[in-house]
Amino acid sequence: MSNALALGAVTAVLKDLLDNAIVDHSVSAAIGGTVTVSALPPDRIETGDNEAPRLNLFLYQVAPNAALRNSDLPTYDGRGRRAAKPVLALDLHYLLSAYSAQDFQAEILLGYAMQLLHERPILTREAIRATLAAPSPVDGGILPPALNALSAARLADQMETVKLTPLSMNTEELSKLWTAFQAKYRPSVAYVATVVLIESELPAVAALPVLSRGAVDPLTGKDRGVVVQASLIPPYPAVFSAAPASGQSAVRMGELLAITGRALEGDTVLARFTHVRSGDTIDLTPEPGGDANGFAVRIPPDPPVGPAPPGSPLDPASWQAGVYALAVVIQVGGESDRVTNAFPVVLAPRISNFATASGPPGVTVTMSVSPPARSTQSIRLLVGSVEAGPVPFAPPAAASLSFLSASFPAGAQWLRLRVDEAESLLVDRTVNPPVFDTTQQVNVP
Repeated sequence: MSNALALGAVTAVLKDLLDNAIVDHSVSAAIGGTVTVSALPPDRIETGDNEAPRLNLFLYQVAPNAALRNSDLPTYDGRGRRAAKPVLALDLHYLLSAYSAQDFQAEILLGYAMQLLHERPILTREAIRATLAAPSPVDGGILPPALNALSAARLADQMETVKLTPLSMNTEELSKLWTAFQAKYRPSVAYVATVVLIESELPAVAALPVLSRGAVDPLTGKDRGVVVQASLIPPYPAVFSAAPASGQSAVRMGELLAITGRALEGDTVLARFTHVRSGDTIDLTPEPGGDANGFAVRIPPDPPVGPAPPGSPLDPASWQAGVYALAVVIQVGGESDRVTNAFPVVLAPRISNFATASGPPGVTVTMSVSPPARSTQSIRLLVGSVEAGPVPFAPPAAASLSFLSASFPAGAQWLRLRVDEAESLLVDRTVNPPVFDTTQQVNVP
């Protein structure tokens, strides 16, 4: 593949081909003067009474190749490492112009140049190597540094060869181009060189070859091959839904969570809760009575029933309000754990034991919260429609929170506590139609 020097390499090869054509066809003798071949912006070329015979090749546009731009996309593995190096595929648009102060000379130059590019529509690998070959130490110093650098472009080694195609441009398009150049118009023809493939220099990881396609039979030493079943339904376990058994929009401490899915059975089955923000993981054992199509798990109550060692799933301090990714982990025999897809579950904070106190500089609302709110979480209380942050508390967590504000509206107000993305349940959806939970109201003095 080519590298970032390929754009300059294509221009250098085309310029060299035009230079050789001028010599091979004795064009200088035909027009009675020395012909210069350049690759400059048109506004850099001297024009007027002293305008010398010249062919100028200008790269005026670089565009993604429509056929190859999406043939390979950047991919990364589970650790965020680059697993593929997509190729940058480009088309180069050139404008070939002829200059001269004498009659007919510009037309002669343009005719010879177009004949050459018509006869050689492909930049062969031999022509590229001949132009970009690394110069010897003896004469390499007389070349410009940029041309010396192009020998490392690797243009001749790219998978696709570079092809030249003339472009038809109407008067309006040419006018816009030369207006953008801010230069005087000269006879011109446009070409597109396609395709230049630039390979990324960034390192990428590659997986090791596969040794077996399944479990190896200890007797024969051969792998069992690909497992095939006569069904359109995959045999892998999957979670379809995870909903609070109460019918509410979120689950709270001490409540049941109903999990439905497919193939949720094995020697050991665990419901794994991974907190989206912190990454903390908690495993719960299903309640009795489940089967392959689903089961229920109970979020431990707060306060716990029975012993709850610190850090265990039964310890309320191990939980935090917010969004969890729920997956079912299944172990069958001596095989590796099977982990299902993840399903979002919201653990809402439960608030209770409200108390208010009035005094400068405002009204303080105090409450108990379960699970304990952590100092690293975003915590906001809404009293009616007024929002307030908590009074600072000692880390890492607090089971009682206070909120102080001079803007709390007076009278009976509904309370909502937001912890990260989870909000306490104000609406009681266990009845039809839903109503506000009267236990979530406080009288603000």
